[in-house]
Amino acid sequence: MKKLKVLNIVGARPQIIKASAISRAIAGEFRDDIEEIVIHTGQHYDREMSEVFFDELEIRMPDHNLQVGSGRHGRQTGLIMERIEDVIISEKPDCIIIYGDTNSTLAAALAASKQHFPVVHIEAGMRSFNKSMPEELNRIMADHASTLLFAPTNTAFKNLMAEGFRPENIAPFNINNPRICLTGDIMYDNSLFYADLARRKKSDFLHKMGLEEERYVLVTIHRDMNTDDPVRLSAIFKTLKEIGAKNNMVMIMPLHPRTIKALRDRTPDLYTEITGTDLIKVIRPVSFLEMILLEKNARLIVTDSGGVQKESHFFSKPCIVLRKETEWVELVKNGTVRLADADPDKITEAWDYFMNNKELLQYPGFYGDGKAAKAILKELIEVFRS
Repeated sequence: MKKLKVLNIVGARPQIIKASAISRAIAGEFRDDIEEIVIHTGQHYDREMSEVFFDELEIRMPDHNLQVGSGRHGRQTGLIMERIEDVIISEKPDCIIIYGDTNSTLAAALAASKQHFPVVHIEAGMRSFNKSMPEELNRIMADHASTLLFAPTNTAFKNLMAEGFRPENIAPFNINNPRICLTGDIMYDNSLFYADLARRKKSDFLHKMGLEEERYVLVTIHRDMNTDDPVRLSAIFKTLKEIGAKNNMVMIMPLHPRTIKALRDRTPDLYTEITGTDLIKVIRPVSFLEMILLEKNARLIVTDSGGVQKESHFFSKPCIVLRKETEWVELVKNGTVRLADADPDKITEAWDYFMNNKELLQYPGFYGDGKAAKAILKELIEVFRS
């Protein structure tokens, strides 16, 4: 029987990591059933995106790189659409796979659906219910251009139903009659795989950093709502500096270059204070395996990243989120993630609660059994080979 041909579309480093779970499953159990073509849009330039990155994480190199680069949302999305349309038409896949909520996600969904190629959306149904976030618009529009939608959580599945998607739809499936499935989260697959890989490849990393298990707090800040607003930026870092000093707790901060530049340019005195204390370690962005180790061994995580929130749950770590809302609402309801925005009182309150109530926290299996990629590929074969 002819192999199912899929285009695996990625646009940034987190999506390449997500897609690796699908690629591993195809190369293993599904190698006789599926032909995979990986397209990297080049949405984000990342100096870590070298062959070393792919080798370290045991990820296959992309077959195509569209080299779009960064830019304003409209220009970037349009350029990706223009370039990816040519590849889609040339490759003639049975379906294309997209992930999450980037401009590459939206552009690929629109380009493929307009040319009548079925779209498969992994991480479908995620909602923050804040349409001022570009990512929220990308998620919603990508879902509504898709034929097959894979929800990582019960909450995401219910969000799709609330928007009119029907789980009782029957084949044949298409953009007007889509199929929605609850599969669990492929990043849980990845976290299990990469935690073991990190243990083997980076066993001395914490020692080199001078860190001890459960004796530090991990902090990541990169969203422009925090980095581009001097008031928010100052409130967050002042609060973290004061809390760390009061509790004699080391904070490790692998900060995005944009965050460091914002601190230097907008709050130079605060930057000097932060980098002048032994309790705060500002370091370069770390590799994914190093990040896994930092997350897995931290006492607490403070972040504005959606992915890091979820990974905190995978590794049973409480998490303070420096945003007003999150797409991972089940974690907030569970009480292991607290939304603090840039409010010093909320940050401090969440810190005190998590530090003093660790034994009360529970981490249910919201994200499946670590075999989401296998379930997704089985579904692809059933839907697109029938």
